[in-house]
Amino acid sequence: MLVYENEADVKQFSPDLTTLAKIDGSFGVIVTAPGNEVDFVSRVFWPSASGPEDPVTGSAHCSLIPYWAERLGKNQLHAYQISARKGELWCENRDNRVLISGKALTYLKGEIIV
Repeated sequence: MLVYENEADVKQFSPDLTTLAKIDGSFGVIVTAPGNEVDFVSRVFWPSASGPEDPVTGSAHCSLIPYWAERLGKNQLHAYQISARKGELWCENRDNRVLISGKALTYLKGEIIV
């Protein structure tokens, strides 16, 4: 996880995705900073698994929420993932659990027969 001083740095972050995709065992890179209008912002790059940039990453927020809760001294957090699709999240840090909520759209429906 890379922590920057401000939201502008996160918006401008541009990793070398080719090199990042070649790192064995890489779980990608989380980039974060305090937000201008929310508690924190983030971006997640995981080219070896989910494409160049993950749009809204719940698993990354499982690390981000405790990190920012400790630094900001509060357990109710408002977050924004600055991807092309964008994602606004309302988060809660509860001891060894995190709660994440936000708005979602259905983008795929299907049926699986086993």
